[in-house]
Amino acid sequence: MMRVLLSILLGLFTASASAGPVHQLTIDGSIGPATAQYVVDGLETADAASAPAVVLTIDTPGGLDSAMRDIVQAILDSPVPVIGYVSPSGARAASAGTYILYATHWAAMAPGTNLGAATPVRVGGGMPGSGDEGDADEPSTMERKRVNDAVAYIRSLAELRERNAEWAERAVRESVSLSAESALEDNVIDQMSSDLRAVLDAAPVDTAGRAVDERPPGWADEFMGIITHPNVTYILLLIGLYGLIFELANPGAIVPGVIGGTSLLLALFAIQVLPVNYAGLALIGLGVLFMLGEALVPSFGALGVGGVLVFGLGSVLLFDTQGPGFELSILLVIGVSAASLLIFLGTGWLAIRAFRRRGVAGTAHMNGAVGEVIATDPRLRIRVEGERWRAVCDQPVETGDTVRVTAVNGLTVTVEPTSTKGEGSR
Repeated sequence: MMRVLLSILLGLFTASASAGPVHQLTIDGSIGPATAQYVVDGLETADAASAPAVVLTIDTPGGLDSAMRDIVQAILDSPVPVIGYVSPSGARAASAGTYILYATHWAAMAPGTNLGAATPVRVGGGMPGSGDEGDADEPSTMERKRVNDAVAYIRSLAELRERNAEWAERAVRESVSLSAESALEDNVIDQMSSDLRAVLDAAPVDTAGRAVDERPPGWADEFMGIITHPNVTYILLLIGLYGLIFELANPGAIVPGVIGGTSLLLALFAIQVLPVNYAGLALIGLGVLFMLGEALVPSFGALGVGGVLVFGLGSVLLFDTQGPGFELSILLVIGVSAASLLIFLGTGWLAIRAFRRRGVAGTAHMNGAVGEVIATDPRLRIRVEGERWRAVCDQPVETGDTVRVTAVNGLTVTVEPTSTKGEGSR
């Protein structure tokens, strides 16, 4: 009797576990490290919850190749079936989104959507074979390798899911695109529908009648998505570096050091998840050393200007992120570099001006000062800059004459008469 009760309870528990809702994940916007982490975590959560399937809603212009491959690998390794759904109408699965849709177990699109244009973008911009560099009409060896690798990758996905591999190759080599209706006719996708429920009912998995549990990106995913954008990462890096420089130049200010240190740590976190050109990073480091040298050992702007120029060059080379929506703005780099250059030029000009200015403290600033003789007997005395001084002069002078200080010896100044008389002290 006990065994029967245990069997019934186990059966009820198994039925309850298998009757869980379908998890829905959303890719909305450019695909980057934050998007990849969100999808990978979502698939792991669905597996842990024994979800019958995961719906991956896609609306993207593309993104980073590395992030796209992480998502594709997670889909291929997932024990939970993944249903790709390009939605709502007007959405697209362009570039990296095409690879992801091909990788899903069931691919569906809403009417009025499109996919394709999956040609990998080369470093420096442009499409392979476009001939926009020099006079070459043929793609470079590196471009051919990149395109051939992408072709082999998307064909392997198409063959795995038994979809149109020939069109997949054209999407990479010729950047062609398809509407949802044409994609269904050409066996690129499995279904076209504007209703998610119809997609779930038609999918060859146990999702008919199941509830849908929407799991949008959380605040941590959104925050990571913001700081891992190259423009934001670059700004954080600048804030961090300048904050530390100002703190070193003005020890005890505290606020620049706190803000700079926090921003620098966030920037370093973003850099370690983004494709980075280490030559650019090394140039930025060299520029920082030059700027720190200017802060610690003033060189009238020479180290500062050199540091800014090297830093700007390194900034251009820093990120190897050529996916749509992940380009570092060249206008941002130029603007920041120009502003930094003006700052250091202004600092150098002020330093030179201060160096040339006559001192206003101590006795050294007395050299060249003009005063008035106020007494000659019993000792020569003059008034200079509102003060009375004992004076020594090699030439005869009279009360009221103007003299110029040539040397200071303790409390006695050596003077010489000027060509004018009765100017008064200055």
